[in-house]
Amino acid sequence: MEGTGGPYLNTAAVTSPVGIARLLQMTLGCTTFSLVAHRGGFSAAYGTFCMFVWTFCFAITVFIITCEFTHLHSCLSISWGNFTAAFAMLATLMSVTAAVIYPLYFVQLDCYPIGCEVRDFRIAASVFAGLLFVAYAAEVFLTRAKPGQVTSYMATVSGLLKIVQAFVACIIFGALVNDSQYSKYVATQWCVAVYSFCFVVTVVVVAFSVTGKTAMLWFPFERSVVIYTFGAVLLYMSAAVIWPVFCFDSKYGSPRRPGLCAKGRCPWDSQLVVAIFTYVNLLLYIVDLAYSQRIRFVSHL
Repeated sequence: MEGTGGPYLNTAAVTSPVGIARLLQMTLGCTTFSLVAHRGGFSAAYGTFCMFVWTFCFAITVFIITCEFTHLHSCLSISWGNFTAAFAMLATLMSVTAAVIYPLYFVQLDCYPIGCEVRDFRIAASVFAGLLFVAYAAEVFLTRAKPGQVTSYMATVSGLLKIVQAFVACIIFGALVNDSQYSKYVATQWCVAVYSFCFVVTVVVVAFSVTGKTAMLWFPFERSVVIYTFGAVLLYMSAAVIWPVFCFDSKYGSPRRPGLCAKGRCPWDSQLVVAIFTYVNLLLYIVDLAYSQRIRFVSHL
């Protein structure tokens, strides 16, 4: 058989700075969930979420390294550059969340009642979880779009912000379902509609970019995304005004946390989380709109 004009294995996938970062991600991820599964332990929804994050990110990282090392990614009908950039940003957000949640709920300084060995394993797992976040953040830093560089959309600031916006929306949804009493007023239901609409459209934008199908659309995708981002800014502006009024104004809600409200099951706490992250996402969409004026889509990289 004749050669195909190039090596069968891509050694740069494991020797380049990005490749080394991914090898570290794989090693640190495996070490983290192994420490937790062996002796550290986890429980409840918080622990399950952390274990899901570490195992999910580990599995996808192994898949990416394998595909790039063997050139198998060329057989996939997706935009590989957009896929890896989107995953790196998502993994960074998920890993930093797990790196905060696990020690917050499972690490303690004294040995009682879990025992010193379990405590040490949990501390070690927390340290490796923090290093895992650094490894994923390093990949985002290394693969981000440089000024004047032709690169995939998801590697640009605007593309990376799309992942952050969707992640923040998930936090908002989590607070909404935690007895936030959003159905009490039509105005707060409007806010939920805003969060849902913007989340769905943002996910669709990411999906089209990752699959590399933007050129197949009958309308100008680039212009449509800019128009949508402008609309999302206006929608989030309305939610940023309406939600605090109907939750914290004395006429409709409570400006202060009720004294008899149970910790972890207080609607006021959920409403506060929604309000905070509404402003966070509003700021993200404004920054996204500013950067979207300066980029051009490259769907095939």
